[in-house]
Amino acid sequence: MPLFASSRERRLWLWTLAVVVAIYATIGFGSTLAGVLREGGLIEASLFLGAMCLVGATVVAQGLRARPGGVEVAVALGVAVVYLLVLMRVASPVERSHLIEYSVLAVFLYEALTERASHGRRVPLPAVLAVLATALVGAVDEVIQLFVPSRVFDPVDIVFNCLAGVMAVAASLALGWARRRAAG
Repeated sequence: MPLFASSRERRLWLWTLAVVVAIYATIGFGSTLAGVLREGGLIEASLFLGAMCLVGATVVAQGLRARPGGVEVAVALGVAVVYLLVLMRVASPVERSHLIEYSVLAVFLYEALTERASHGRRVPLPAVLAVLATALVGAVDEVIQLFVPSRVFDPVDIVFNCLAGVMAVAASLALGWARRRAAG
């Protein structure tokens, strides 16, 4: 039996791996980069541009299978408003980046797991597994920071990363519900 159930699942796992590598790659120089961007007044613009790239990659990976209906558009707008409100309420640009990074990771994980399940492979509770895997990646990220002098271990970040995973999977579930409702 092949490792992946479909070529889409394979692509989703590769995107997931790319996001995890990107998250871990910033451990060594993330605070330095943030300092440089902050000094140049570029941190907000850089975060916005980075967020748009990640969101765009996520949309492409999730796939625009059909023209969205009214309910799907309404749910998508609701999700966008919730994310915008959370991003506006979070004061720290670092926490904003965590919300974006771990949301994208959770969506890729969830999509890969549901794609696998849709091809008859056993995947119990893909939504729960995606959130747990996102939380695990976030916890490992924080533990690694214990050993990096320029970084700080913060248990609040672990909770925030998990919350980002919950928000993203809930958004995916809501969009999936809207898509099924429009199709059925």
